[in-house]
Amino acid sequence: MEKKVGDVQVTDAGGHVALVEIQRGPNNFFDQDLICDLADLFHEMDDDPSVRVIVLASQGKHFCAGANFGGSGRDNAARADRNPDEPNPLYVEAVRLFSSKKQVVAAVQGAAVGGGFGLAMFPDFRVGCPESRFTANFVKLGFTPGFGLTYTLARIIGQQNALDLFYTGRRVGGEEAKSMGILDRIVPQEQVREAAIAFAQEIAENAPIALKTLRAAMRGDIAEQVRLATNQEGRDQFMCQQTNDHKEGVKAVAERRVGNFTGT
Repeated sequence: MEKKVGDVQVTDAGGHVALVEIQRGPNNFFDQDLICDLADLFHEMDDDPSVRVIVLASQGKHFCAGANFGGSGRDNAARADRNPDEPNPLYVEAVRLFSSKKQVVAAVQGAAVGGGFGLAMFPDFRVGCPESRFTANFVKLGFTPGFGLTYTLARIIGQQNALDLFYTGRRVGGEEAKSMGILDRIVPQEQVREAAIAFAQEIAENAPIALKTLRAAMRGDIAEQVRLATNQEGRDQFMCQQTNDHKEGVKAVAERRVGNFTGT
C-alpha cells in the first residue's frame, strides 16, 4: 500500500511492513484533520492483507511536539467554544485510531510533547534514542492531560511513574524513558527508523491471523477505555480553559518561566 493523504505518507517498507510518516516537520504538530487521516489510513490497512505491521514515524526533528492551538475550526486542537458535555471531535478521531487492529511500532527520534506524548502511547511499541524526549507538561499550562494519557500512560509505565510525570510536568530523556518502560528499544538517533522497521519486520514474519487475534486479546477494550478517558479529559480541559491559571500557564511556557498560578 502506497499513498498520501493530507500530511501523511504511506510507503512499503518491505517484509509486509507499511511505513506511515507524518510530514509536518520539524515539529509535526497535530490537529483533528491529521488524526482523522491517520485513523482512516490505519483502518484501511486493517483490511489490506499485504500489510501485517505498521511503523509510525515523523519527518523532521521531533516525533510530535503537541497539538496545534493556533488554528480555527477543525484545525484548532483545543476549541474553547464547544459543548463540554459532548465528546471533543479530536478525541473521537483518537478513539478511532486506538480501535485499529494491526501491530504498530513507533519511531520516536525526538520530542513527544503533551498530546504528542499521547499519540506516542497509541502504538504497541516505541523505538527511540538518547535524544528522545517525553513531556506531559499539561499542568505547567494550567491544563489537564488529554489524548487518553490518563489511561494509557499508567497502563504502560505504572500508576506511580505516570503520576510523577503528570504532577511535575517534567521532561524525561531517552535513557530514563527506557528505564520507565516508555521506550521498548533504544538505539543511536540516526538508526531509530531503521531499527523500528527491523523490529516490525521481525513481528511480521509470523502468522498474521495469530498476530491479529493475539493483539486483540492483549489490548482488550483499550479503545473503549480511551473513549471513557477522553470524555473525562475533554470535560476537565474545557473547564481549565476558562481559568486565569490556563492563560498564565500558556504565557509562562512561551516565556520559559515558572507560572505564577493563583488558583483562579
